[in-house]
Amino acid sequence: MELHPGISFDNTEFAFAYKSDKELKKARFLFASMGKSWLVKLGTRFTPWAIRAGLPVKGLIRNTIFKQFVGGETLDQTAKVAETLSRYNVQVILDYGVEGGDDGEHGFDHATEEFIRVINYAATQPNIPFMSIKVTGFARFSLLEKLDNDMHAGKGTLMKRYLTAVDELSPVEKEEWHKVRVRMMRICEAAAEKGIGVLVDAEESWIQDPVDALTILMMDTFNKERAVVYNTIQLYRHDRLQFLRDSQEAAVERNFILGAKCVRGAYMEKERRRAAEKNYPSPIQPDKEHSDKDYNDGIRFCLDHLDHIALIVASHNEYSNLLAAGILQQKGLPLNHPHVHFSQLYGMSDNITFNLASAGCSVSKYLPFGPISDVIPYLMRRAQENTSVKGQTGRELLLIDRELRRRASEASATGD
Repeated sequence: MELHPGISFDNTEFAFAYKSDKELKKARFLFASMGKSWLVKLGTRFTPWAIRAGLPVKGLIRNTIFKQFVGGETLDQTAKVAETLSRYNVQVILDYGVEGGDDGEHGFDHATEEFIRVINYAATQPNIPFMSIKVTGFARFSLLEKLDNDMHAGKGTLMKRYLTAVDELSPVEKEEWHKVRVRMMRICEAAAEKGIGVLVDAEESWIQDPVDALTILMMDTFNKERAVVYNTIQLYRHDRLQFLRDSQEAAVERNFILGAKCVRGAYMEKERRRAAEKNYPSPIQPDKEHSDKDYNDGIRFCLDHLDHIALIVASHNEYSNLLAAGILQQKGLPLNHPHVHFSQLYGMSDNITFNLASAGCSVSKYLPFGPISDVIPYLMRRAQENTSVKGQTGRELLLIDRELRRRASEASATGD
């Protein structure tokens, strides 16, 4: 049996120990609202517009979806959440919620400084081993798109196609891309110096190739002795399991540790819509079963190659988490193996996170922070995800209701 027999995700007492009754009831209301697809569609269209128009909606957002899924607007606010999680042996992946500068090079430079500031802060905290970055936070989307398009037109390995595509940029574009590389280098240098891991977020498929190439170049520089830089592998894409294998081969050949954060993916509807509009084959798996199979095969592959892979099991799928823990047990490896980490998004799947922590796994919450206007794209994806992922919202509601009933029964029994 591959699944770990000693871990259960049904223990709601562990899962919600850090939340008060009032907080649980607010979460129940929010998930019930996100279960209504018409309401989510309306909200995801209206909310970004309302923020841009300056309408007084920030207070409502702050006390509902923002509070559920985001640590705070500042590092100081987020520190309180991280401190609470640490009491339950849950670590934190800090994510400064910027998804693309809107004021050009100045905005990209500012985002870079913010990423470095987060690294410096994380280094002062005992339970923040990682931080997350998006390359679109410090690189122009259309430049990434041009590079990706040229890479797709080329032949050979990823790195060969990348070098050819960069060589074909105009002098102005080459200078712009040089600045992107320098920003990435500065972030990774700071992380290596401070002992913090950098998780490079996945992007849309039509800009992902240059992000992959840049990330692998950083690994080749900084991951010689330990994993500093991690790439995000989206296994809801049908080509990513092979990409994971190719990346491991490159790590062996170049003698670096491949940092692999394995996720299913967050852009499914957007990817399929664009593929249909532009009449090219969708990069997304044909169905959930194929996605699940590749994800679990990817986990098995990583756990079979821990000499050259540092794995983050970033999943809300109970089977996948139990599978990883079970394989570690089968191999006689500790649940807190230095090359294996588990992670879930803050505000979701607490039954997985806190039960893994209770079992002794190295586990974290992915904790975004930033001004409301900056994290709106992230929040809209969470709302859409809880509507589109089959059973996600229902599972959250079932567990919350179970815990509220347990607490009521306990209070009744003790006379409180």
